Amino acid sequence: MRHFLPMLISLWLLAMVFSCGNQRSAAPQEHHLPDTLTVGTLYSPTGFFILKGDTMGYDYDRICDFARSHGIALRFKVARSMPALLDMLKKRAVDVLACEIPVTAEYKARVLHCGAVNETYQVLVQHSGAGLLHDVTQLIGHDVYVEKGSKYESRLRNLDNEVGGGIVIHAVEGEAALPTELIQRVSRREIPFTIVDSDIAQMNLTYYDSINIQLRVGFAQRSSWAVAKRDQWLADSINLWAASVNAQEYSKQALKHYFEMNRGPKPDSVKVDTLAVTPPGGISPYDPVFKQYAQEMGWDWRLLAAIAYSESGFDPNATSWMGARGLMQVMPKTAKSFGVAEGDLFNPEVSIRVASKILRELDGIMRGRTGAGDRIKFVLAAYNAGSGHVTDAIALARKFELNPRVWDENVEQAMLWKMDPEYYNDSVCSNGYCRGTEPVDYVVKVLGRYDYYKKNYKR
Repeated sequence: MRHFLPMLISLWLLAMVFSCGNQRSAAPQEHHLPDTLTVGTLYSPTGFFILKGDTMGYDYDRICDFARSHGIALRFKVARSMPALLDMLKKRAVDVLACEIPVTAEYKARVLHCGAVNETYQVLVQHSGAGLLHDVTQLIGHDVYVEKGSKYESRLRNLDNEVGGGIVIHAVEGEAALPTELIQRVSRREIPFTIVDSDIAQMNLTYYDSINIQLRVGFAQRSSWAVAKRDQWLADSINLWAASVNAQEYSKQALKHYFEMNRGPKPDSVKVDTLAVTPPGGISPYDPVFKQYAQEMGWDWRLLAAIAYSESGFDPNATSWMGARGLMQVMPKTAKSFGVAEGDLFNPEVSIRVASKILRELDGIMRGRTGAGDRIKFVLAAYNAGSGHVTDAIALARKFELNPRVWDENVEQAMLWKMDPEYYNDSVCSNGYCRGTEPVDYVVKVLGRYDYYKKNYKR
């Protein structure tokens, strides 16, 4: 059970109040909306991101629900920083900021907050099980790792003063200081504790069952969407939608989707259709289909089998948290571009056929960008995260004097940088945030499985 999520949902439901600054005494009224609204936002791990070519995120899904409920279209403009985002609003380049704008005196002076007020707070991330800390005073004498110069370090030093000293603070710099990296290290017992915001902690809990995030170490931080102070009419419409039963239910489901559904590694076991039979000496029941489409591609069929195993454990009925379906975990939107209906993706032959087309397309994209020996690594990374994130990583590698045609320790390193806002908001990047550890680990996982198949199964 993930005890934290019900608490988050309860806080969100309790916070369904009209949050606009300088509120009018009269109840908000519905107003006529334009045919299209321009939405300003920021890339983030939870609110707005691109994965396998699909735009996703908690704030993205909710603003799309608002648009559907009013029968209007949306255009999105992504800023590379909060000041740039606020400048867009000031210059009327966007109509609404659909991302988490802090509800503070500083921002209230510049924008009109509206919609649901979300509350987050800093929490201690520790390994679950015996020896859990239940009070901040128990941190005395313990090592806590946080990013140097961050709000987490500031809060930790204040907390150290509050408890009379004794917390051993490690201020970490560089890539190793990213919240996702520190959380992963806690999950592996490489470090004992870190501090992050509760929404980041909750999202990472979907990857690591071995962490505990129950202990708060900071006060609630409130945030919501915002519009220009002159646009009370738009704030009214957003407030009325946010207070509706349908919107609250949709937002509740979005919370579960992004903050509860497990995204961790798939069990290391083969799940196959009970009606299918693996041939003697074969890898899976789908070997003949792998061989058929691998021959058309000029690939080793065992590599296709390794991808299928890594994607679904050979389960033709698998569905991921992001909505990828079937044996090869193809996204419905991608399948549609190849003329395949969503429901057909659970057919193993269809799944492998579509995946082979995607892989050929990705191979073509990467052909001119990489060395021949490394191209398969770029293709696999693109199959996992989307070609846009890989081309971003290539651009970052080139800009920061790594070899953009080599994967290991070069573009691989740049892919990890795409978890850091300093890099994913860089001008050479077009696709924003990516959880770079996933494509990096995926390449290793697939090629490791492929090596095993080559040693144990005939071509």
